[in-house]
Amino acid sequence: MSYRLWLLAYGLLIAASVALPHAQTPQITFTATFTRAGQPGSAVKINLFRWSTDEERSAVVGALDAAPPAPPAAPTAELAPPPTSPDGERGGGARAGGEGRRGRGPSEVSAPTTPIAALAATIGKSPTIGYLWTDEVTGYAIKYAFRALSRNGGQRIILATNRALGARSSLSKPVGSAPATEYEFTVIELRLNSKGLGEGKTSLTSNVIVDNEAKSIALENYAAAPVTLKVRPK
Repeated sequence: MSYRLWLLAYGLLIAASVALPHAQTPQITFTATFTRAGQPGSAVKINLFRWSTDEERSAVVGALDAAPPAPPAAPTAELAPPPTSPDGERGGGARAGGEGRRGRGPSEVSAPTTPIAALAATIGKSPTIGYLWTDEVTGYAIKYAFRALSRNGGQRIILATNRALGARSSLSKPVGSAPATEYEFTVIELRLNSKGLGEGKTSLTSNVIVDNEAKSIALENYAAAPVTLKVRPK
């Protein structure tokens, strides 16, 4: 190959690498197995393209942290004077235009949005930044990814998908006495040591709250939640 052709090939290679979307190549991978599920031992693979930006994280946290709107006030009856006929006499509705007096129906006010419903909507609108794969045919889009590093090298990772795990199968159906939540999404919290080993718990049986210190959504009372995943290095 001549020097000129070599330069051309090298230039095309550089151009292709620049043009390739950064999000198409998984940057972070976790592997795990279900422990408390309809099929214990089933493999789970998590591919993350990136972590959520501060703006994306703030939108998700803000949706759950927002105070629920006050219920609409009950409509009050309006006492209107009887209609006046063209000759100045007060009379019934027939004189005023042939229609009797009609009452007012209830105000059409949409039902207030709960923080959980707002959270589900915000997660659904967030960009896809990774995928979670199970034995099911389709994967789960990851819409939220947060990581906090500890001084000993451990990691606390919080993920959110826009669908409930195992909604159409028994793959991740929780077992035991813990009541299942009815979220339309799933929040997953992983706690890993410096070697990448650890466990994961989900919102399948745990409530989702705002962790003000971490400025992230999280699972309520993580220590008491049942272990759902066993995580190991890639």
